[in-house]
Amino acid sequence: MSPSSSAPARAVSIRSVLVAIVLIGLSMLADGWVADNVRFGRVYETDWGRMLRNFGYLPFWLLAAVALALHDRARENREWWRRGALLAGAPTLAGIVGELLKILVRRMRPPDVGTAYEFRAWSDHPFSSRGFGFPSSHAVVAFAAAVLLARLFPRASVVWYAAAAGCAVSRLLAHAHYLSDVVAAACIGIGVAALLWRYAAPQEVALA
Repeated sequence: MSPSSSAPARAVSIRSVLVAIVLIGLSMLADGWVADNVRFGRVYETDWGRMLRNFGYLPFWLLAAVALALHDRARENREWWRRGALLAGAPTLAGIVGELLKILVRRMRPPDVGTAYEFRAWSDHPFSSRGFGFPSSHAVVAFAAAVLLARLFPRASVVWYAAAAGCAVSRLLAHAHYLSDVVAAACIGIGVAALLWRYAAPQEVALA
């Protein structure tokens, strides 16, 4: 990145962070209502529910990344590995950030009855994210993958983002997360993937 472009890029980053904070804050105002009213306990007993959840399953994207790299290698591309590495890297890095935030925030998933936030003490399994909901691991992976796919295959952007949004909605229907869990996850996934693309993807890598 040239010095002349660093200032505008920094301004965009600051605005994006501020927008993300506002969106997460607003979503927290609706957490109680959504947790009470947006439920479908059998969502993952349906084929479409399982499909949407799998969009946020990290091993699926690692497999897709290998397939993309092999595809590019067959085309005798000198950097045949790069697009696959980006597709693997974005959801992986976003997932790591999400897990670290879960451990730091320590907010539990919505209870079966009521909507009050509960937090686990640091003295109770301090380095385990089990049972934490903020942010949603599936949603953060799904949105990071969607951003990369939208950059690699822009003509199908609506498909990638719709699938990521569907994954997030399925987590709400399953009563596995608050609304702010998936909104925060979307912001993190988009931000991590955008940063990775900015610094790791040459211009020609977007050619499908």
